This record gives sequence, C-alpha cells and structure tokens, in this order.
Amino acid sequence: MSQDLLDRIDQRTRLAGHNRLALLLFRLASRQLFGVNVFKVQEVLPRPALFTLPSLPPAFVGAADVRGRSVPVLDLARAIGHAADPQFDPRYLVVTEFNRSVQGFLVGSVDRIVNIAVEHIQPPPELGGDCRYLTGVTRHQGELIQLIDVESVLAESAPRCSDIGSLNALPAGPGPREVLVVDDSRVARNQIRAVLNQLGLEAMLLSDGRQALEHLQALAQGGQPPQERYAMVISDIEMPAMDGYTLTTEIRRDPALRGLHVLLHTSLSGVFNQAMVERVGADDFVPKYSERELAQRVAARIGAAA
Repeated sequence: MSQDLLDRIDQRTRLAGHNRLALLLFRLASRQLFGVNVFKVQEVLPRPALFTLPSLPPAFVGAADVRGRSVPVLDLARAIGHAADPQFDPRYLVVTEFNRSVQGFLVGSVDRIVNIAVEHIQPPPELGGDCRYLTGVTRHQGELIQLIDVESVLAESAPRCSDIGSLNALPAGPGPREVLVVDDSRVARNQIRAVLNQLGLEAMLLSDGRQALEHLQALAQGGQPPQERYAMVISDIEMPAMDGYTLTTEIRRDPALRGLHVLLHTSLSGVFNQAMVERVGADDFVPKYSERELAQRVAARIGAAA
C-alpha cells in the first residue's frame, strides 16, 4: 500500500473520528459560498478548453481533456438554476469522482478548504427551487455556506439507466421486513427505497445520523428492540449532524442497539472506506450506486437473518 494512500486513510480516519467534514468552498455567480465534500474532489483546474461529444446529455456544456481523459463538464450554476448573470464567466473546473463516475463542474471561483464539525451543519430550508440541490447549510467565520448535493445535480442532469431489472420479492420469513435508510441525499434515499420496495421490503427514511440514532434509542427506551423492527440499517457516510462512521460507532457502543446489522453506502471511491468499515464495526460496505449490488447485499442479509 502506497504512502500516499496510507496518508489519505489516516486523514479520513482522523476526520471521521472527530465527526468532521472537509469542504472545498467555491462561489458561482454571486458572493454566496457553496461547499462540496473535499473527498469527492480529484483536482481543481483553471477552466480548460471544452469540446463537444455526441453522447453527452443536453445539460452538459461539453467535455474537457484532463490528463488524457475525456471528462464531461456541467455548468454548476446553470444546473442548479442559480440566478443567471450575463456577465458571469466560470473560470475554474472542479473535477469530481463519486458514484463510480468522474465529471467536472464549472464554478466562478475557488475559495479554500475548511473542516467543519458536522453538528454545526443544519438541514437546508424546505423552500423548493435550487434548495432541492442542498444537503445542508452551515457557517464558517460568519459566512453562510450552502452544501451542494452533487449526487442530485448529476442524477437530474444525466439520468442513468437502472441495472436492477425486475426483482422478485424476498420470501416471507420470521424476521422484520423493514429497513432503516439514512442518507442526506434525496435522490439516494429514493433510489434505495425503490430497491427495497422491489424486494418486498418497507423503508424508513431519515436524512442524517443523529436523527437515526435518536430514533433507534427512542425505540429501545419505549420497549421495542430495534432489531425486532428493522432487518438492517443502510447508512450513507457523509452526512450533516452525524456522519455514518460515528452513527455506526454509537450503535456498537449502545448495548440496546449493537446487534443491528449496519451496511455503509457511500458515493466515495477508495480503499480507505474499507479501512474505516473495519474500524467502526460496520457489517458491510457497498459503494454507490449499483442497484443490483445493493439488492444482492440486502437479500443476503435478509436470508441470513431468516
């Protein structure tokens, strides 16, 4: 294992251990600061020349040659419906990797990288419009930061073909038929629920780890063992209020919860995720997003429990 990879694992471990999120801050066509998880960012470049590709969805403005690789490029301000400014000329390309794909986002300017305690990140306002592309809001040194849900942006700009096909419902058994799904992305929650419903399972949807932990503890305190209600927990890793690593750690610490089966589900690529799964005591890990792979893991868990 290379030293660079070891360094990245160590960095990720330290951040997750302190329930913190590293954000790349940038601006679009105004003074408003936006943020994206820095672990989804491969590099930031001055805007390169763009060329057309016939296979690109209409929402993309072109493709860029990045180190010998053709990377599809979205104008982020346009993609989220940000107020148009005829004088705005995005000058930087943020190259990202998540959900097993690489894409670039054009932004106006890049500010800096900051580490934010996830408990300081609040849910976005429910106001519709471009707010549907936010996973949270926070402040740093007095400035408001809006966290972009790049998974939703990509899903709406480049709808993907499902690989799930038609699934048979899992046979009825003695165990629970409901799954607790924890993810700050609206798109991801709906995708996971669709898989579970095809398998004949119900889904309880929550948007961050703290909500999930409080919900599970309330069940236990009310006399209902969470393992009797939920067959498993499927949790994202990068979330406001409490990340998936910390949620898993808290579940394993609580005698009333520690028997829950936890599957971590993340859009981030990299070996460091597997290292963290072992560290926090999760039962399984699936990178986003393959419906078929997720369905196979859920089916295996339900079958084992039965």
